[in-house]
Amino acid sequence: MKSKKNLLEQLKPLPHFGKNTVYQLGEQLGLKDSTIDTYISRFLKYKEIYRLKNGLYASAEFFDKNRNDISYSFYLANIIRTPSYVSSWAALQYYNFTTEATRVVTSVTLKVTRDYRTTAGNFAYQSIDKELFSDFDLMTGKFDFFIASPSKALFDLLYFKTRQFRGLTLKKIKTLVEELRIDIDEMDQKEQGKFYAMIKKYE
Repeated sequence: MKSKKNLLEQLKPLPHFGKNTVYQLGEQLGLKDSTIDTYISRFLKYKEIYRLKNGLYASAEFFDKNRNDISYSFYLANIIRTPSYVSSWAALQYYNFTTEATRVVTSVTLKVTRDYRTTAGNFAYQSIDKELFSDFDLMTGKFDFFIASPSKALFDLLYFKTRQFRGLTLKKIKTLVEELRIDIDEMDQKEQGKFYAMIKKYE
C-alpha cells in the first residue's frame, strides 16, 4: 500500500492530470497498469481525486485548496473541453457587469454542446460556428485561461439565448439586456461599440 500512497502524493501538486500521467508515474514506482486502474478507482471512491471527465482528474487536495480561486475554475474549463473559452454569464460576472450569481462555468467551443457535472464543479459548453469563435483573450497569472472580451461575452450570451437574434430589433435587444440586469453602461465605449457592431449583421 506504500506504492499507492506514493502515487497519490505525486498527483497532489498537479492542477489536473490524465490517465496517461498516472500510468507514467505508476510505472516509475514499478506498478502494472491493472494495479494503477485499481488505485484510480479507490482514489475516486474515497474522494482523494475528482473526475473532471473520462480520463481527466484533479486531486481533491489541490482542488479544495484552490476552489475559491475563479481563475482555477476557468483554467479547468479550458482544459475539460478544448478548444474553448469562458464566456456568457461566467465572463460577465468576472467583469462585474452582472450581479447574477452563477454556479456553472459557461464556455463556448467549436465542439458539440455539452455539460459536465462533476464533484469539482459544473461546466457548460455551447457550440458556435468557426467564424464566431473569436474575440477572446489569454489571462495570465497563477492559472492561465482564455476568456471572451466583455463585448463578446454579452454577444455570446444573447446569441444563444435568442437563437442567433432571430426576429429581434436593436430596440428589443437593448430591452433584453436590461431585463437580464446586465449593466452595459459600465462597459467602456470601445467594448459597447464592438458589441453593437457584432449584432448589426443580425438586424
